[in-house]
Amino acid sequence: MTVSDPLRSGTPWVPEGRTAVLEGRGEVFYRRYAHPDPDAPTLLLLHGWTADADSQFFSAYQTLAERYSFIAIDHRGHGRGMRSNERVTLEALADDAAALVELLGVGPVITIGYSMGGPVSMLLARRHPGLAVGMVLQATALEWQSTRIDRARWWLLVVLGVLLRSSLYPRVARRYLGRMVGASNRELGYWLSGELRRNDPADVIRLGKALSRYDARSWASPPGLPAAMLVTTDDHLIRPAKQRAVAAATAASIDELAADHLATITNGPEYAAVTRRQVDRIAAAVDTAARAGARAGELAG
Repeated sequence: MTVSDPLRSGTPWVPEGRTAVLEGRGEVFYRRYAHPDPDAPTLLLLHGWTADADSQFFSAYQTLAERYSFIAIDHRGHGRGMRSNERVTLEALADDAAALVELLGVGPVITIGYSMGGPVSMLLARRHPGLAVGMVLQATALEWQSTRIDRARWWLLVVLGVLLRSSLYPRVARRYLGRMVGASNRELGYWLSGELRRNDPADVIRLGKALSRYDARSWASPPGLPAAMLVTTDDHLIRPAKQRAVAAATAASIDELAADHLATITNGPEYAAVTRRQVDRIAAAVDTAARAGARAGELAG
């Protein structure tokens, strides 16, 4: 499978979309790619706030598919994700993803969590021990409330809620995304704005509030899993210092990408390449640990 530049190649390739009913939870939408090698590790892709799986990871799908199987879930209220009457929490997102992995029987997995997907990944590892064997955390934080600027940003949720419900939103989204991807690829801009319009405004706002309360500083610690952290060094939404704090708390190796928070869109090829390197490194560490464990078992036997 060849890798193309998503910013210059029209609408991107996406894997087959499927739905699954999670008992006691509801119906979820996910993308699934099965590598021809049945022994290929499986990745679980966890997207960020206001995105969905496709708009977050489209630039990396092809590169990851060269070596790995993967599942990319749309979280509650995002994209084609579950709609429910229950209170939406980050813990619920982690439990949804864990239930999907268990239903499909594809675990254990290596998680890739971008932005909000970082807390979801960490909560999944904490709440479902053994389901994740490695973590790739990207452009994320342990908390979003420690400074006045952080807290002030969340007050803008009110404004965002009005905008998401407004008839102006589709035009604003198209114009903004069009500028981001450039006039040479209007198809991609239209596709991205269409993806964002699938979100449920009420659930997006509820999850924004959940993020504003999230604070893992009291419990984040090296999880006993190999971990990698991607720091977006030009990020104005999640400062690099906050991102490095995640790496310190989880004993993660650090990779850097000179990009802002929307790096998966604006720096697609570079993002895909660094993500592949991170996953390769974590997969190798998982394999080494598994071989060491098997060897220790043989000696003990």
